[in-house]
Amino acid sequence: MLIRNFRYRSLFPLLACLPMLAGCAGLDAGRDFISGLTEYITGDDDNADPPAALQEYTPEVQVEVLWKESIGNGADEKYLKLIPAVAEGTVYVGDNKGHLQARGAGNGSLTWENNTDYSFSAGPGLGVHTVVMGTSTGEVIGFDKASGEQRWKVDVPSEVLAAPVVSRGIVIVRTTDGKIIGLKEDNGAQLWTFEHNVPALSIRGTGAPIIIDDNVIAGSANGKLEALQLRDGKSIWEATIAIPSGRSEVERLVDLDVDPVAARGAIYIAGFTGGASSVSEVDGDVLWRNEAVSSYTGLSLDYRYLYVSDTQSEVWQLDQRSGASLWKQKDLHNRQLTAAVVYQNYVVVGDFEGYVHWLSNSDGRQLGRIQVSKAAIEAKPVVVDDTVYIYAKDGTLAALRAK
Repeated sequence: MLIRNFRYRSLFPLLACLPMLAGCAGLDAGRDFISGLTEYITGDDDNADPPAALQEYTPEVQVEVLWKESIGNGADEKYLKLIPAVAEGTVYVGDNKGHLQARGAGNGSLTWENNTDYSFSAGPGLGVHTVVMGTSTGEVIGFDKASGEQRWKVDVPSEVLAAPVVSRGIVIVRTTDGKIIGLKEDNGAQLWTFEHNVPALSIRGTGAPIIIDDNVIAGSANGKLEALQLRDGKSIWEATIAIPSGRSEVERLVDLDVDPVAARGAIYIAGFTGGASSVSEVDGDVLWRNEAVSSYTGLSLDYRYLYVSDTQSEVWQLDQRSGASLWKQKDLHNRQLTAAVVYQNYVVVGDFEGYVHWLSNSDGRQLGRIQVSKAAIEAKPVVVDDTVYIYAKDGTLAALRAK
């Protein structure tokens, strides 16, 4: 689990809540929280739950590295949402030191580069003519898609930890203080702001909104899923996905930090606690819940199933219609897996040692793996056509293909 196995994984996602706690409740409350957190982390077994060792198996798929390049400093050991974006034969990617690059998707060749002074924390988001990045210091910047030159910059109230999304000339930005903001793609002018309450304690990270037709769908740190009108930010419906419960502040965390996915009139979401859920796109009615499958990394889908990396890095296949579990892969337990993504007939995940694992979509068994870096992979793999793009925390960008 993200918190319990603190010796083996970053505490950045959790530690973001401490300043809010100090501001709201003072030093004594902070001490109480740290005491409770320590108890929750260590448990009664002296934290004896390390990452699973890699097991020997007979490979059934060969993975080819098409190309591999270094993109500056990557996430620079921080917990950020810097994920490659691919469109029209080009990969766009940024690092925490303000380097932004466009490379050919087929061979990795550099198309353009802009070395800025920003501290990028999320992105890129791609519009028709614009590449949009968010920063750790509360800025949103639009760059020209063809040349990389800066087009505009706007200040927002707090850090951006979700990749901006762009549709119909509108940029949607979610900030860590609970705001969702609509900006004009051509000049960054603000169109609207929607605000929801953020709990005193929350995990560092925010899921990116998705846009379905004229609606923006976004989760929140209070366990609710919101549908807004794209043009003006007015609320259409709100669904309660997770309700706080438990004896400690940690156990009551209900953040929805994964990016929602949607198919055939249903929206799928998972939370840090509270499980995975399916919600009606029309009115927000909860269609099903599977409380056994909580996640902070993400989920993906194919024509019939959902794939989820849970909080203990075990990968699940769920039925989209009912939420029933069909298989669970436990061999990669606590290896700090990325979100699971669908690639052909495989499910692909990265881990904390820079390995990328290919799993069977029929039963979850291991079929292949390759190490692309010695650094952790936290960014969700990106699949476009027959290629998987991997971005490791040290700035390694790799394009992989199964043979």
